[in-house]
Amino acid sequence: MNDANPIIERLGAVFVENFHIEVPTADTDLFGTGILDSLQLVELLLQLERRFGSRITIENIDLDDLRTLARIARLVARTAEAAPRTARPSSSEIRQGTANQERNPSGTPAMTTG
Repeated sequence: MNDANPIIERLGAVFVENFHIEVPTADTDLFGTGILDSLQLVELLLQLERRFGSRITIENIDLDDLRTLARIARLVARTAEAAPRTARPSSSEIRQGTANQERNPSGTPAMTTG
């Protein structure tokens, strides 16, 4: 696979690393050739989420979008564009949140008597 698209190249690596299959071209029909079966499809969706941050819900799956590496790359790009841009908390913010929760696990303000 000799394509300039970096997403397609990363997808090719997913197939080699997870399925031990080198997809011949970006336009190879993964279902028609038997490269991808239903069990591998589930693993592929998991890998798309892990490697690209592309969460594809069952309601939004169209098998034609998953038929070739080129189509999967377009789906990944569309999913990335549609995803809201949210800032991830820093590790110190996470630690602070955990410390606050340990002090007050109910999540409600602590009441003091006095």
